[in-house]
Amino acid sequence: MGVVDSSYQFRIANANRLMDHPAKTAMHPIDGNPPPLRNKALDESRTSDERRRAERRASHAKGVEQIAGGGLRLTIDQVHSPAYMINTRFELEWTNEDAAGRLVTLQGAMTRDIAERNIFGLFFQDKQLMQADSREELLKFHLSMAKNRFSRTALLTADPDMEDENIDELGRLYDEAEPAPLGQVLHTQLNLAPHGQAEQWFDIYASTFREGFFIVFVPANDADDSLMQLLGRRDIVIRDLMKRRRPYLTQVAVVVADLQDSVKICAELPPEEYFELINDVWGAMEPKLRKYYATHGKHVGDGMVYYFFPQPDSNHAMNAMMCAGEMREAMREISQTWKERKNWTNELVLNIGLHEGQEWFGTYQTPTHVEVTVLGDTINMAARLSDFARQGTIWITKAMFGQLSSKERERVNYGVHRRAEDGSSILVPATYSRISNLLDLGNPEYVKFRDIAAMAVTEIVEVAKAQETA
Repeated sequence: MGVVDSSYQFRIANANRLMDHPAKTAMHPIDGNPPPLRNKALDESRTSDERRRAERRASHAKGVEQIAGGGLRLTIDQVHSPAYMINTRFELEWTNEDAAGRLVTLQGAMTRDIAERNIFGLFFQDKQLMQADSREELLKFHLSMAKNRFSRTALLTADPDMEDENIDELGRLYDEAEPAPLGQVLHTQLNLAPHGQAEQWFDIYASTFREGFFIVFVPANDADDSLMQLLGRRDIVIRDLMKRRRPYLTQVAVVVADLQDSVKICAELPPEEYFELINDVWGAMEPKLRKYYATHGKHVGDGMVYYFFPQPDSNHAMNAMMCAGEMREAMREISQTWKERKNWTNELVLNIGLHEGQEWFGTYQTPTHVEVTVLGDTINMAARLSDFARQGTIWITKAMFGQLSSKERERVNYGVHRRAEDGSSILVPATYSRISNLLDLGNPEYVKFRDIAAMAVTEIVEVAKAQETA
């Protein structure tokens, strides 16, 4: 996300021009180049505006934090304007008291199931907001951000409870909206008072980042330096929002990957080289994780846990499988590099397990650290499958594989290896098996898998990329 330079200038739309042409309300990134447009009505009230801003800054004093170099910065708690966070699926993840009580009807919106928090559905439920003079511009401001990720069909089916007339309006505005520039702080100015009533102009800012959008409604001419600096600091916004968002239920696919024979490898390598190896593995995986919208989870030891949440433009279960396949390919390159470097016979592989389900997603936190986590059996089952996998194989539950569409399944070569009469191993394609049929659970070595004995699973042999299938 672009950082707002300290020499920025606000771009405030001319209210008189907006009133003459309400359908042409501008949205633009803050780039620091054009001078601010002047508004006569707002200039006449400059004295009262400056007094109000001074009072607001004084009220912020207890909540701003000291940062390196002696500067002060605003925190999320001290944003005394309506503000909320929506994820990339445009579901409400967090809102402050001002947004819940003054701007939109978000009281009670923080239901346990995040799929019920579609921001457009919440907007349409707010009768006062939907009577605003700039109603369509408000929707188009959000649609311009959604258009970078949502197809028209995905957007209009995101909230199954939305009324037909609202779906029709949203579809029309989606067609009219222009995609917003990525990685910048966006701004527009809207009149949120009902048509014919005393105007209520707001400067609306949207800070975009990988996890979603942070949106603030500031009474016109009321923004100050500390707010703009906050909007320009992705790290601060993410940290503060992660601390404050509530746990919620969501669908999630989990990938657990363990380095096979890590204890043996750790014993063979000098400590500094073992850390170098693990850093090589993590570094190689990072681009894959970002590509498929993965979120880091906690893993004890040197293994990896990643969460894949529903996305507006892709199947999260398929994302997890594609990512697992590319992780295996990356490990082959790493293994070859270390074979040449150490002249050893160790084969470096990741044993990977995948499972999908509906679980609680939330954070653990201390004053200096925030850690995201998923609670429930989904992560446990993925971890058990990772433990079951050997020689760099990828195992997935039948339940998760069922989340794929027929076209997506065509891209996957999967099945179960069986022992032939001559003792060789053959792949029986497009089949599943229970764990109990793959292991002798009477063997003490496999007793630990008795709790998942009835689980139906299959091995992912290869996942073809979309262009390869085409």
